[in-house]
Formats: sequence, structure tokens, C-alpha cells
Amino acid sequence: MGSEGEARRITVRAPGKINVCFRVGALQDDGYHDVASLYLAVSVFEQVTAAPAEGFSVGFTGPIDTSGLAVDESNLALRAARLLAARVGHPGGVALTIEKHVPIAGGMGGGSADAAATLLACDELWGTGLGRAGLAPLAASLGADVPFALEGGVAVGTGRGDELSPALARGPFHWVLVLFDEGLSTPVVYGELDLHRRRHAAVLPPVPDAVRVDAEALQAMRAGDPVALAEALHNDLQVSALHLMPRLAEVLELGESSGALAGIVSGSGPTLAFLAPDAAAAAALRGVLVREGLRALTATGPVPGARVLRAA
Repeated sequence: MGSEGEARRITVRAPGKINVCFRVGALQDDGYHDVASLYLAVSVFEQVTAAPAEGFSVGFTGPIDTSGLAVDESNLALRAARLLAARVGHPGGVALTIEKHVPIAGGMGGGSADAAATLLACDELWGTGLGRAGLAPLAASLGADVPFALEGGVAVGTGRGDELSPALARGPFHWVLVLFDEGLSTPVVYGELDLHRRRHAAVLPPVPDAVRVDAEALQAMRAGDPVALAEALHNDLQVSALHLMPRLAEVLELGESSGALAGIVSGSGPTLAFLAPDAAAAAALRGVLVREGLRALTATGPVPGARVLRAA
């Protein structure tokens, strides 16, 4: 056995998310939109193992095809590790192994979960002692969804989605997620929404600069009422995701006619999230969708954010 430092490994898991309610404000002069999101962390987890190394590297395992993922400086997990090292003056590097389960470019924040798990794993590995509170500003600088992956549970995200306020929830809520091999680019989906709004400006209501999460969604979450939550599901990006991938509309119709209370595009898509009344109904719906040749899995939420699984 090597030295304690050489042998030490930290494994952290962090959840994917569903945007239960997602409102997008008008396009700003800086090219961004203010958003208001009701985030729900669900039981589809990324798992990151960090080991000491001289440099920085990342590799992948798990059931997701990762052949197209970057392993250079553009990788968000590597950026997270380098950011923390620079912040605390850590002289060494880290070897990251990411076991992927959240779909890539699927609108569930898998890359953000990787970054959040990496921050927590490296903080533990290097003994830097920032903790969740100290890591939060670094998470926010990496991307809008990273702070939520760090915290988990249920939260309202405003600004660009990274200004979080915890929300109450009486769960669990039961979901069936339908995954697709192809992904959707978040910037492309936002661009398509801006085009849609311009094309239909004469019939659409004016888009406000500032947006907020629907009160009905918050109330349903607090009450633990899946029927009320189904009525409150909303995603402003759904119209553009359906335009870019018309097949999504057919699958939404199939799920909603096969036992789902409601279905929604998760974030920028294309993952679809179907809310079921209970665990048995979710299992039955998954069976229907799988028999139709779709890749579907069940999940529950809320679940905690990034957590250390083991240190060895």
C-alpha cells in the first residue's frame, strides 16, 4: 500500500434535476435571459471519484455513451477542480472518474452535477475545508445549475437560475423519465425561443424582463399533491424543444394517455419527465413506454444534493 495521500479516494454523488416550473424572461442586452425555475432534484445520480494526481484528468464509466464528451479544459468537472485548486492554492492535481447516469445534453443538469460533485470531492480530498457554503460561490461561477446540484432538494432559482432560495416540499413525487440518444444544445433552444417570440409577437403577450415561479407550483410542492403539481407544470422552453425535435410531442401524448398525470420537457430537453400519481403507476407507465421501444426509467424527488459516499 502506498502513502495515505496516494491511497486516498473520495467518491461523491450528485443528482440530476427537473425544472418543474421554468419561466424565461425577455432577451437582455448582454445576450442572457432572466429565468425563474422551481428545481426538483431527482434520484438519477452522477458519481465522481477523485484521486490524487500531479495533473488534472477526467475519465468516464457507466451506462451513458460518453464518447463525445470533452476531456480537455472545456470539461466542466475539470474546470471545477482547477477553479478550486486556484482558489485555495492547492499545488497538486486530481484524477477524476465520472460514472454517468444522467443523460448528456438532456436538460437534467448532468454536467452541472459532475461539477458540483467534483467541488465537494476535491474539497474533501485536499482538506481545504471550504464546505458547502464556501463552495457555493465557486459553483455559481461555473454555471446556473451547479449551485442547485450542490444543494439538492427543492429550490427556486432566479437571476440566471443560480440565485437559490430553498423551497418546502412534502414528497416523494414519482416520475418516469424518457431519455433520447440525441441531445439538444441549450443555447440553440434559447435561440429558438427568441425566434418563436419574435415570429408570434402579434398574438403572444409581452414577455416581461423579470419572471417568477408560479405560486400554484410552490403550493402543490408544499402540499405534496401530485395532481395539483401536474396542473402547474410549465416550461417556457418546451415550445422550442418541440419545434427542434417534433417527435417529443408524440411521446408526450403517449405518456399522458398511458397513465401520467402530466408530462413536461425537462429544462432545455430533450428528456421528458412524466409525473405519476404513485410508485405503482410510475412502474406501469415505464412498462408501457419501454414496450414502445423507448428508454425510460423511474425516479423520485426530492433527494439531497452532492454528498460524500465514501472516502478510502
